[in-house]
Amino acid sequence: MAVEPTRGRLHEVDLLRIVAAVSVMAYHYLFSAYAGGLSDLRFPHVDVVARYGYLGVDLFFTISGFVVLLSAWDRSPRSFVISRAVRLYPAYWIAVTLTTIVSVGLSQGRFPVSLPQYLANLTMFNSLPNIENVDVVYWTLWAELRFYAMILVLTWIGITARRVTIFCWAWLAATFVFQAGLLPHSTDLILNTQFSHYFIAGMALCLIHRYGATPQTLAIVAISLGNAIYRGVGFADRVGIRYHAELHRPVVVVIIVAIFAIMLAVALRLTHRFGRPWFAVLGALTYPLYLVHAHIGFVIFERLGDQVNHVLLAAATMLLMTGVAAALHYGVERPLAPRLKHLLDRGLPGRAVHALRK
Repeated sequence: MAVEPTRGRLHEVDLLRIVAAVSVMAYHYLFSAYAGGLSDLRFPHVDVVARYGYLGVDLFFTISGFVVLLSAWDRSPRSFVISRAVRLYPAYWIAVTLTTIVSVGLSQGRFPVSLPQYLANLTMFNSLPNIENVDVVYWTLWAELRFYAMILVLTWIGITARRVTIFCWAWLAATFVFQAGLLPHSTDLILNTQFSHYFIAGMALCLIHRYGATPQTLAIVAISLGNAIYRGVGFADRVGIRYHAELHRPVVVVIIVAIFAIMLAVALRLTHRFGRPWFAVLGALTYPLYLVHAHIGFVIFERLGDQVNHVLLAAATMLLMTGVAAALHYGVERPLAPRLKHLLDRGLPGRAVHALRK
């Protein structure tokens, strides 16, 4: 393996995060809110494009497979758990609380939240006992947590290129065995087969980025792409049925292929020249923006939709949510993350001397 492993921020990935977050926000504001009966604001002509914005989540999952493995390399299990908790929870706790307050106080019963539901959501494991999410977008966090469990296993056995390659093949094979109906439904809790191909491809792309392309890693990416198209077309059909709207299969396929192609270009270091340091500033806002935009935005639409021009209201709401995300990042994530890390560092057993610290 000729390419020397390197660390360093990939600013072009920050740009992709921005694109993914804006795509999902556009999907919710310009298509699904009206199509799902949550708002009277309709955006004809624009919604035929915005309806594909949900695929921003697929891009997020691919990025996650890439960067989470990259960040976990050489970490101890303990260090990995702390790094993920510090990354996920501070902004999430505030977002859940803020969304709950707005939902209970201003949604006029459209988005009810009970105290047990709120408390369960704070753990981020509420899907395990099948307790409803406070906000519709939180379902993706459960998929992410299950992927983190996979990476945690790798940190326990020790992350090497060979072990990651074997792990990718094993997870990919198990995905196909499940899809063939040869495994009980309960195993999907671990395998996460609806989206496993994105995480697997991301991991293979991480190997390509660190060590260069090999026939095995390229094969993993290619097979993952094939399954992503297969499952993605089925998912798009279900989205169309749910919202009584047409999603064209060729468009879905082109977007999925583009996600893989762009991420492969990142892994092959072909996109570095497009990265800009300031992308990191906006990239840091994507997680809090994703957390807060949906239900709060729907409530704003419901409250002000008959008083303000629809286009102006949608644009202003997007800007407002970006401002809220910035407040969450700079007012919550940045000051609280070091404190949470310190508490976990002291409180979690099994301190590893060799753990890398952020």
